Amino acid sequence: MRWSIFALLVAAPVLAAAQAPPAGASEPFVVEYYYKTRWGFADEFIRLFKKNHFPVLKREIELGHIQRVTAEAPRFHGTEEGRWDYRITIVWKNAAAPHEPFPEAELKRLFPDQDTFRREEQRRFEILAAHWDLPVVSVDLTRP
Repeated sequence: MRWSIFALLVAAPVLAAAQAPPAGASEPFVVEYYYKTRWGFADEFIRLFKKNHFPVLKREIELGHIQRVTAEAPRFHGTEEGRWDYRITIVWKNAAAPHEPFPEAELKRLFPDQDTFRREEQRRFEILAAHWDLPVVSVDLTRP
């Protein structure tokens, strides 16, 4: 089970990119990742995200695969059907970047205690009620 959660963590951006229309080789590729936690677990989720996943994303920026990562949370709540707790937006350098594997050696360097890392990543996904990825494109409102 641990490895399947870890595989999902690593593969999620790739799966989202595979479902999106192809973009130009040099165009940024934007994906919004939505996370809906079970009630009462939003703080734990973001704490684990910051501890275990954000360092990976920062390293992806250093490697040049990602241009920018931002996070938002809704100020107020909406309906349960449309509720989400966190939206993480990643601007990949291009549509191919999410397909580039994250080096295993880098993961071990970032997280020497791999057992704790895997256990906490599994927990981060256990407390989710839903998660979806949405590739987005800019719309030019000034052109007819």
